[in-house]
Amino acid sequence: MSALYRRFWFEFEIDTAFNYPAGIGFGCGVTALSYEDAVEILDEKVFTTIKRPPFKKIIENMDIRMLDNGHVIPNMESPVYRGIWFPLGYS
Repeated sequence: MSALYRRFWFEFEIDTAFNYPAGIGFGCGVTALSYEDAVEILDEKVFTTIKRPPFKKIIENMDIRMLDNGHVIPNMESPVYRGIWFPLGYS
């Protein structure tokens, strides 16, 4: 991963994931140049047809070893490139 990129983990204030894009119930992982860049990627790639819900939790410089081993880690793209690495399907 380039020293310029940072990994972000976003969790959202949602009561049910059924009304939102697929996979965001666990959260979203984004590699970006900055917080602002990460939010822009989220809006362009994940929240294309629906308003992004408020953030419940934001982790900058996310250590992916801390993510859920049962669902998140086996279902994510490589976090070394700029873009969405979790959930799958938004890269």
